[in-house]
Amino acid sequence: MTATLQDRADRLLDNVNALLPRISERTAQCKADRRVPTESVAELQDAGFFLALQPARYGGLELMPQHFFRAQMAIAEACMSTAWACGIVAVHAYQLALMDDRAQQDVWGDSIHTRVSSSYAPMGKVEKIDGGFRFSGRWGWSSGCDHCSWVLLGGIVPEEGYRTFLIPRSDYEIVDTWQVMGLQGTGSNDIVVKDAFVPDYRTHKQMDGFLGTNPGKDVNPQVQFQFPWAQLFIRTVSSPAIGACRAALRLAIKGANGKASNDPTKLAGDTATLERLAQADCTIDEMEALLYRNFDRMQAQLERNEAIPLSERARYRLQASQVIERSMGVVDSLFSSAGGGSVFLDSEIQQRFMDIHTARAHVANNPTPFLRNHGGLLLGLENGDVFI
Repeated sequence: MTATLQDRADRLLDNVNALLPRISERTAQCKADRRVPTESVAELQDAGFFLALQPARYGGLELMPQHFFRAQMAIAEACMSTAWACGIVAVHAYQLALMDDRAQQDVWGDSIHTRVSSSYAPMGKVEKIDGGFRFSGRWGWSSGCDHCSWVLLGGIVPEEGYRTFLIPRSDYEIVDTWQVMGLQGTGSNDIVVKDAFVPDYRTHKQMDGFLGTNPGKDVNPQVQFQFPWAQLFIRTVSSPAIGACRAALRLAIKGANGKASNDPTKLAGDTATLERLAQADCTIDEMEALLYRNFDRMQAQLERNEAIPLSERARYRLQASQVIERSMGVVDSLFSSAGGGSVFLDSEIQQRFMDIHTARAHVANNPTPFLRNHGGLLLGLENGDVFI
């Protein structure tokens, strides 16, 4: 009997939840090594996490985005670095499913477990030639790249616009640069490409992702692969903060209970702590509920063969970008009452504080341009963002 979509989603979440104690135990190793431990990657592979958004025709679970993000946020409760790096690697299966099937065959033809990292900044020098492009450049923030054998890189095609270029491991170098204050375990090192040839079919036009005219729709026509690509990626670099906030709240509650262990009535008089905990809990719940609401609404529209209105896509883009700043508010408030132990380098709540603040440095988590675009649309101006 074929497992239903919900059965597959439930099994993935059960598998991931079973791994969380071991992922949590490796957080110090993850931080010290500045990369996700190989054991965690292998266990997440066995759990099916990297297959969550992969087409069934290539051995994937073919889940909905909501199912994927639920699992990613669970991982983030144990280790935000692991959730960030492995989530980004896993979401690339979705973009690959939108590309020409020859590109999918190149990556998954020998093994369905082949992994892909990325760096989408348009840093590539692109030259058109017969059959494809000459491609060179240097990119930063390629999370999880040490665990991957392909990479997706951004570049501007002259007289056309932005594309993503799919490059095999033989054509790029990884440069160890990731010495950072938070998200230390993501291994987000630099990628260097020197005059590589990229066939045209191994590129993805940004406008195809925006308009839904992706080459992969011929072989992957399912609703699962009709969501705008941007809506998945932007949530992949913000949703881990929700899981990290939930972990920080749990630590704050544990710390407050510890202080009142001899006299629980002390907590009733500490109104500032009570308010911080309540506000944190509600903010976390709101962020998570909004994520699910937005994808549920898009799914329903796609299942009815309706277009997702541009105004809604812009709003969802903005809301995704606001997750980190809202999470900073949560973790800052909890950290401020965490006590003297929170300043030591092995503090668990401090790690969440540093991870969330580091995530704010990612360009996708700066809400300013998305506030302006959404506000302009509300006033009847033209849309200025095609990555929505």
